[in-house]
Amino acid sequence: MTTNASRPEVLRYTAFSSAPDGGNPAGVVLDATALDDSDMLAIAAELGYSESAFLTAPPEGLGGPEGRAYSIRYFSPKAEVPFCGHATVATAVALAERIGPGELVFATRAGTVPVEVAEEGGTVRATLTSVEPHIEEIADADLAEARAALGWPAADLDPAFPPRIAFAGARHLVLAAATRARLADLAYDFARLEALMHRLDLTTVQLVWRESATVFHVRDPFPVGGVVEDPATGAAAAAFGAYARELGLVPEDAVLTLHQGEDLGRPGELTVTLRAGDPRVRVSGAGARIG
Repeated sequence: MTTNASRPEVLRYTAFSSAPDGGNPAGVVLDATALDDSDMLAIAAELGYSESAFLTAPPEGLGGPEGRAYSIRYFSPKAEVPFCGHATVATAVALAERIGPGELVFATRAGTVPVEVAEEGGTVRATLTSVEPHIEEIADADLAEARAALGWPAADLDPAFPPRIAFAGARHLVLAAATRARLADLAYDFARLEALMHRLDLTTVQLVWRESATVFHVRDPFPVGGVVEDPATGAAAAAFGAYARELGLVPEDAVLTLHQGEDLGRPGELTVTLRAGDPRVRVSGAGARIG
């Protein structure tokens, strides 16, 4: 295990906001070569953010521009997760400040994730492209348990959005609230929801409310990561985009806006882009250094 003296620099960035006090904060270690799994978990736990990202050299054959390809791992305060969208955006912004905007390629446990970073009017924005997504149904008994843990009776769900488990790098249960007030009132049984999520191998529960045809408000309970709620969730946004397209709730070509973090006092905005003929989902957002 590394000592404090040999520990690499731990950066702090927020994703899906251009303001340090908005969006979702992440720890970023740009050179984690000297860290083992226990070191990375300890750093993530010490920071207390929903996830932190750790970079090492890319695997052979990954491809991508010279000097702009990496292996990346993500740790919550409790465990490693296969993919994290906001920590990917935060890392891409951190790299862009050091090596310039442009294309990046990350090897994740979920697969290869390309990211394009651009500067727009002084704001750095990153767009990740997900691995190929898929959607599956949830058993009635598991849905009932999820509702019970959340304290949501069946009447609180929007019948236009069938509950599904969606994957675009990590698994998320998608549940749609019938009203904005239902979404805002989030007080759930932490241990009960955590147990169900472990059993179903879920990373978050993606709670959504549809404001308009392309605008949604979302929240993501994250008890399996050791935090009550994730302030802005790129992996869940990608999964939701795939879910909405597959069920015909949005066009095959669409740009969706997801507002998240308002109820936590950390407002963020995620842009989800769907392209006809490409099953992958693109998630974009701004980023900023904290401190």
